[in-house]
Amino acid sequence: MFSLSVFLILLAILFISKGVVIVQQAEVVIIERLGKFDRVLQSGFNFIIPVLEAPRAIDWKITKRGFDGTAYSIIEKKTRIDLREAVYDFPRQNVITKDNVTISINALLYYQIIDPKKAVYNIENLPNAIEKLTQTNLRNLVGQLALDESLVSRDKINQELRAILDDATNKWGVKVNRVELQDIVPPASIQQAMEKEKKAEQAKREKRQSAVDKVAKAAVIDIPELLINDQAEQMAENFANQIQSQGLDFRQYLQYMNMSYDQFAANYREQAEKELRTSFVLEKVAELEGIEIDDERVEKEIEDTAKSYGME
Repeated sequence: MFSLSVFLILLAILFISKGVVIVQQAEVVIIERLGKFDRVLQSGFNFIIPVLEAPRAIDWKITKRGFDGTAYSIIEKKTRIDLREAVYDFPRQNVITKDNVTISINALLYYQIIDPKKAVYNIENLPNAIEKLTQTNLRNLVGQLALDESLVSRDKINQELRAILDDATNKWGVKVNRVELQDIVPPASIQQAMEKEKKAEQAKREKRQSAVDKVAKAAVIDIPELLINDQAEQMAENFANQIQSQGLDFRQYLQYMNMSYDQFAANYREQAEKELRTSFVLEKVAELEGIEIDDERVEKEIEDTAKSYGME
C-alpha cells in the first residue's frame, strides 16, 4: 500500500512537472491538443495537459559565423516564438541592373512577428521564406534601374522593398519595419572607371581654383575712369528708361530726390567698378581654362570666389 502511494505521488509530481510551462517575456508558445491547434501560451506561468497537449515545434533558419568569419546557416527546432523585433542579415548576392551590369548587394531586414499562429501554420521556416522573398523582389527592383540610378537610389529601393515585403508577409503574421541596403558594390572595372572620373573631377576643380586664385591676385588693377564712368552712365540710363516705361516722369523723379542727373549717375559708379572687375575675372579664368563663359555652374563658382576677394 505504501509503495503504491509513493508511486502515485511520484507520478503526480512527474505529471505536474511535465505540464508546467513558464514562458519568458516577449515570447509565446503554440500549443496543440492531439495534433490540432488549441491555444497560444503567453508570458508567465502556464499549465498544459501532458500527453494530450504539446508545444508545436517549428523549423527556424539561423545564421551563424565560424571561427574564420564565414557565415553559414543551420535549421533548428524551436518551440518558443520571439515577438521582439528581429534583424536578418542577408548574405551578399549578385544582381543585374537594367543596363546589364552585375552588382553585389547585401541587405538588413528588420521584422517582427505580430501573429504567432499565422507565422507557424501559414508558412514553413519563416526566416528562409522572408530571405527568398527579399532576394527575388530586390532583383526585380534593381533590374528596373540603370547602374547610376541604383547607386544613388538606395532610399527609394529601401522604401519600395519594405512596402512590397510588408504586404507579402502580412498573411504570415509578420510586420516588416525597415529594409536597409548595406553595400552596393559595382564590378572592379566600374569601380576603377569611377575612381578615374573622381580624380579627373578633382583635378579639374583644383585647376579652376588655381586659375581663380591667380586671376584674383592679378585683378587688383586700375580700371580706366572713362570705362567706369561709361558703365555707370549706362546703368543710370537703364534705370531712367525703367522709370519712364512705368509712365513716370524721370525729371520729376530727380526733383523729388533733389539731385542732378550727374549726381544720380555717380551713385552707380561703385557698382559699375565692381561689375567690371567681376567681368574681368570671369573672362580671364575662362581664357586660362578654355571654358565657355556661359557655363552657369562654372560661372557661379567663379563669382562666389570673386566675392570672397571683395570684387563683387
